[in-house]
Parts: sequence; C-alpha cells; structure tokens
Amino acid sequence: MFRISSQKSTGKSKAESFLKGTLILTVASFVVKVIGSLNWIFVSRILGGEGIGLYQMAFPIYFFAMSISQAGVPVAISIITAERVALKDVFGARRVFRISMTLMVFTGLLFSLLTYFGAGWLIEWQFIRDPRAYMAVVALSPTIFFVTLLASSRGYLQGWQRMTPTAVSQIVEQIFRVLTMVLFASLLLPMGLDYAAAGASLGAFAGAIGGLLVLVYYHWKLDKDIEREYGPNLAPPPGEAPAPLGAIVRRIFSLALPVSAASIMLPIVSNLDLLIVPQRLEVAGYTVPQATELFGYLTGMAVPLVNLATILTASLAVSIVPAISEARALKDTQRVYNQTAAAVRISNFVCFPAFVVVFVLATPISTLIYNAPGAGPAVLVSSFSIVLLGLHQVSTAVLQGLGHPKIPMINMILAAAVKVALNWILTAVPWLGIMGAAWATAADMGVAAVINLYFIWRYIGYRMELLQLFKTMAAAAFMAGAVYLFYSFVMNTLAVNAVATFGSVFVGVIVYVAALILVRGLLEEDMARIPFIGSLSIRFLRRIGIFRSVEGAKG
Repeated sequence: MFRISSQKSTGKSKAESFLKGTLILTVASFVVKVIGSLNWIFVSRILGGEGIGLYQMAFPIYFFAMSISQAGVPVAISIITAERVALKDVFGARRVFRISMTLMVFTGLLFSLLTYFGAGWLIEWQFIRDPRAYMAVVALSPTIFFVTLLASSRGYLQGWQRMTPTAVSQIVEQIFRVLTMVLFASLLLPMGLDYAAAGASLGAFAGAIGGLLVLVYYHWKLDKDIEREYGPNLAPPPGEAPAPLGAIVRRIFSLALPVSAASIMLPIVSNLDLLIVPQRLEVAGYTVPQATELFGYLTGMAVPLVNLATILTASLAVSIVPAISEARALKDTQRVYNQTAAAVRISNFVCFPAFVVVFVLATPISTLIYNAPGAGPAVLVSSFSIVLLGLHQVSTAVLQGLGHPKIPMINMILAAAVKVALNWILTAVPWLGIMGAAWATAADMGVAAVINLYFIWRYIGYRMELLQLFKTMAAAAFMAGAVYLFYSFVMNTLAVNAVATFGSVFVGVIVYVAALILVRGLLEEDMARIPFIGSLSIRFLRRIGIFRSVEGAKG
C-alpha cells in the first residue's frame, strides 16, 4: 500500500489521455444505441411480437455462451499489454496477444460447436419453450467464435490505449448488424416466423465480421507504428528472458476468471430478480398481470434509463483500466492516485446531473419515452442507482487496473446477496411494491461501490474528496430546483410534455454548469484533460477570473 498526500499532477503523460479515449467510446456508444433503437423499430414491424419473442428466446443462450467463451480474457489482455508497453517490452506485449488469441480461437470454436449441437437438447429439455426458436439458436452459434476474437482484438488495442479502433469497430459492427437483420428477416419471412427470426439472428454474425475487418486494418496500422518506433526486429528488454508459456497463461486466467465471474453475476442476478420480484409482488397483494406489468416497468423501462445515463462512466471504465495498469507497471504511484481521483470526480460530475433529470422528471420521461406514466415511481427510485452505478463501474475498473480483479468479483457477490434479501423483504411491502425492488437494485450498486472504494483506499490511500463532492451535490441541488420550476412553468402555460421535458433538461444543464463555476467545483486539471473543448473552456474561465492557476482552481 502507498499513500499520496498531494493530488497535484506530476506532468502530462500519454496515460492521461484516457479522457480522450472515454469521449471517443462514449460518442460511439451513443451512435450504436441510436442505430440499435432504429433497428428495433424496423425489425419489430417485420417480425411482430411473436417473431421478436423467438429471437429473444435464442439471444440469452448466445449471450451466455459468448460470456463464457471470452471468460474475461479481453480485459486481461488489456491489462497485461498496458504493463508490457509501459516497460517498453513490445516483444512481450505481442507474445501475450498471440498466446491469448490462440486460447480464444479454441474457446470460441468450442462454444460455437456446443451451441450449435446443443440447440436441439435445449429444445428437448424445454430450456427453450418454443421449438421454433431452434433455428435462431443455430444461426447465432457461429457468431460466438467471431465475437470472441473481436473482443480479444479490442482488448489488445485498448492495452495500447488506442480506443478509436474499438469505437469505429462498434459502429461498423452495429451498421452491418442492422442491415443484415432487416434484410434477412424480410427475405425469410415468407418461409415462416422461425426462418425470419433466424434471419434476424444472422445480423450478429455479419456485425462481428464487419467489426473484425475494421480491427484488421487497425492492427496493421499498429504494426506499422511499432516497426517505425521500435524497428522490425523485436526482442525482450536487455537482461530479461521471455516469460514461460505457462506463466503467461496462468497470469491471463488469474486476471480473466474473476472478471468473467463478475460479468456472469449480472445475468444470474437478473434471473434471481425474475424468480423473486413477481412472486413477492403477488405477496404484496398484486395480481399476476399487475405483477408482470410492474416488473416490466422496472426491468424494461427504469433499468435501461439507468444504463443510458451511465454510458460515459462505462466508457471511462474501459479507458481507465490500461491507464492505471501502465502507471502501476511504471511504479508511478502519483499518476495512479491522480487518475483514480480524476475518474471518480468525472463520474460524480456526470452522474449527479443525470440523477437529477431522472429523479425530478421520472413520470414525464416515462410518459414521453414509453407512454407509461405508471413506470414513474420505479424510474424515480432507480435514479439513485445512476450515481452508485457510475461509482461502481469506475472503482471496479481501478481495481482491475491495479491487478486486483478478485475484489470486485467478491464485492458483487456480497452486494447481490444484499439485493436478494432486500428484494424479498421490500418488494412484499404493499406501499413499496416495485419501488422496493428498485431500492434493492440501488443498494446492490451502493454496497459494491462502497466496498470497492474501501479497497482502493487500502491499496493507494485514495479517499473521495468530500469538499469536491459537496460542491457537485450543491450544483445538482440548484439544477433540481431549476428543472422542477421550468417544467412546472411550461406545463402550466403550454401543457406540452415533450417541450417541458426537453426544455427542463436544457435549462437544468446550464444551471448546473453555472453553479459549478460559482462554487468553484470545476478543476482546471480535469478540464485540461478533456479533448477538443478543454483548452477552450480553460481560456474562457481564466478570462472571467474563475481559473488563475491549477492550485487556484482547487480553492
């Protein structure tokens, strides 16, 4: 363990460009989600509810097999590559990539074959209730192989802190996916819904191929850059022998397996929700249809909003892992501390205004997006999960970058146990109902985040900056008041929910930023890291007297 008394940056480095990577991934995620949303409009019109149901029966099987096939190896590749690159061991970085890709070829092929030949067994044993979903499962099976290679390739490039390849490949993957889904669903529909669902499933295959082709180009580009900087003949650093094959494999799996176990916890917890929440809603006095509807409000409406609000922190988590790994490999404790502190500050900076918007406008947003005002209470309570999920994502990434992936995994298991207990207790309370389940989800994220932060303190001495947190919360409080007042005013005058909602968000963001400036909650060192707009913002804020120096910005 080491402790840092000062948070002042020791100078700019390549690793501090993680915010640029975050921005790139965030933009890509938004584009992918927009394209995906449009896709579901078209595919739903083609397949209808029944056809979509067949597709959705096959997709969880594919997702589970894909998760097991990858087994957290892409994250491990990112961590180990970043370490090797930091130590100027490019030979070792390439060797780790070759070994890991060999492993991924084997596991990808294995799980593709298991899915293909196991599809009939899944139908026979009624894991899949509708036998018409068989063809969709079969159509998805070869995709597992290519998606596994795709994820591993992204992990390697992320280890070099190159996030653009991931972003571009994600967008291309989604475009190929959408076009193929719409095309083959339409062409095969005359043959029956089972064929149409299988046609839609081929979209994942086409997307994986498209994404891989993009990454082939970026791998070629990286190789050219390596040859130009390090020469054509790579060798281990002087005085170092190449690590034995067994040692590399053990290191990969020591990092990968906890990450894999943590990722598998998500579908496990979702399935536990499926078993517990509707049942406990019935105990609270709701009928089966009512319980189903309320469960849909939470899982199909509130949770997607929370995930949408944390796109930036999810991207930040991907970017921070190799950055922390590099700093740790160089034993640059100052940089590790600074990057951790910056990541937590940015998470709070983004998540608190998102929380305010969803909290204050829960029912208007539910009405506007889903035409389901009844989802308002579930959305309102779920808004607390935004801040907590952001902290959980970032703190998990920091611990992974520090080489302690087992800790987030164990913390997720403990948090899941808390969630199950609270689901069982709170959801059965009549006046809480589905809000009890939403509180359980928030507690799940909160427990995991707090324990993560405790271990980060143990390892690097980082404590959350309470003054900075208070300033962020104060600005968010001003924003909440502005959002509420503006929405009420517009609804009283125009009575148009869409105008009132969008207008409130716009006004709220302006008030939030202005309030942060007034309370000096914006740090120059953070602004400096933001690509494109950071330097312009600093010059403006210096001109109006907010920033005078980096030290002055902390005041």
